[in-house]
Amino acid sequence: MSHPVPALAVAVLCASGCVWYVPAIADVRAGADRPASRRTAAAACLTGWGTAALVIPLLLASAPGALLAAVVGAGAASSAALLLHGRAQHGDEQREEARRWAELGCVRRVAVGRRPGRARVAWALAAATAVPGTAAALLLAGR
Repeated sequence: MSHPVPALAVAVLCASGCVWYVPAIADVRAGADRPASRRTAAAACLTGWGTAALVIPLLLASAPGALLAAVVGAGAASSAALLLHGRAQHGDEQREEARRWAELGCVRRVAVGRRPGRARVAWALAAATAVPGTAAALLLAGR
């Protein structure tokens, strides 16, 4: 397969991804008007799509597979780290808000079903990010 074909495929994918990265840009630009967890999750989204956009010129320039794999891996890892940090921030914000409402005496504590632990959620998100990154690295290394 010629080199421009995968670059075109990634470019079309990036163009169709505007439904995710345009709202993320708005969240980041809103600054303090949005919760910190939402801005961090938006930064994770932008990091992932920015990595995909960075791969396009590398594919067009016929960069070595190791370089492409390194860029994709670094982008996936940083996006996953930001996403996990955003989830942790969101949990902290929810607990703080529940504590504030409880201090006011406006709500009763409601027993909720058991939530998955942070470690399980972190492993699930890491696997969901690492699997496509590893697949892309293996495909690019076999060029």
